[in-house]
Amino acid sequence: MYIFGLHIKFDIVKSIKQITTLYTWDKKYFYHFYAHKDVIDLSLFPHEFKHHQTKAHEILKQRNKNTKNINRKKVKGFGYQILGFGSGVAASADPYQIDFLVIAGGGGGGSNMNPANVGAFAGGGGGAGGFRTLSDQEVNPGTQITVTVGAGAGGRTNAAGTQSVPGADSSIASADFSTFTSAGGGTGGTGNRTAPSSPGTQHFNGGSGGGGGGSDVSGGAGNTPSVSPSQGNNGGSGAAGNYGSGGGGGAGAVGGNSSTPAAGSGGAGTANSITGASVTRAGGGGGGGPAPVSSAGLGAGGSGGGAAGTVPPNVSNNATANTGGGGGGAGGHSQSTVRLGGTGGSGVVILSVPTANYTATTTGSPTESTTGDFTILTFTGSGTYTP
Repeated sequence: MYIFGLHIKFDIVKSIKQITTLYTWDKKYFYHFYAHKDVIDLSLFPHEFKHHQTKAHEILKQRNKNTKNINRKKVKGFGYQILGFGSGVAASADPYQIDFLVIAGGGGGGSNMNPANVGAFAGGGGGAGGFRTLSDQEVNPGTQITVTVGAGAGGRTNAAGTQSVPGADSSIASADFSTFTSAGGGTGGTGNRTAPSSPGTQHFNGGSGGGGGGSDVSGGAGNTPSVSPSQGNNGGSGAAGNYGSGGGGGAGAVGGNSSTPAAGSGGAGTANSITGASVTRAGGGGGGGPAPVSSAGLGAGGSGGGAAGTVPPNVSNNATANTGGGGGGAGGHSQSTVRLGGTGGSGVVILSVPTANYTATTTGSPTESTTGDFTILTFTGSGTYTP
């Protein structure tokens, strides 16, 4: 600890009474500390002690101490600053590295028709949320990492000329590195018999693109905005003539195109072992099947949480939470029965921290587990970790 310019071993000064005794010029203490090299900077010591330098030197010489330490300031990691005196600071810890998995919220599935063009038009599958990893990122102790986990998008509305929002972005941010973001998945397109290319009404681009609605509507673009490596894939297209819809893109594969009479399947997700076990996430939503059709006509959900499309008149399927999967497309039905697409899965952010460095300083209640020499923090909601 630092006291009036002294650096004194913690086990020597054990009470405020002893500190007070030292300050009231007890020469015995002064010589004892000085002779044991616990006085670090004599120039900072009170004036009344300075005339004892000669005696202290003699003690050091007798004990064969190296006098070069007399006027050298020395900071020890176990030192403490008390009573507002001195300027000692415990030695700072070294930087270390963390791995991250960042998955955004998935897009919702498309509704089964556009009210401006009533008919049995199936909705496209929702695109998966962007899937990105960041490995061996150096962090500094004490510098907070802010984690944002994106929500999945609701099923697409069917109002004429409108678009539902895509899934919400997930990100990590810190003063130690640039903000690292995965984009939300694109929402599936709405079936549209007479205006398949109507701008802005059919699908959404995103981490992975939403599947195109029925009646030959193209799928949305994945990896939007563009990053490298790619965070996702394109959605599949709806087929002409039978109003089947395309599957949403997944992190590992494009969404399937519709082919008579079946809808396209959602693109496969991507496996990752950051938790110590291989888990597949961010699968695309399957396209809705046209009416009338059996269950064989719906699009399967992509592996990794993507929801399957439906056939009429069933309610649409939602994607699995905390996978970033795409919602299932609504099945085509009669003009009087409107179905919204399924909701996309919420995202997730996972950190792998060396257990030897783990501080347990978090907010947002992440789930904690261990694998080997690493502590795993799984954020299913926004929060922070401070190294």
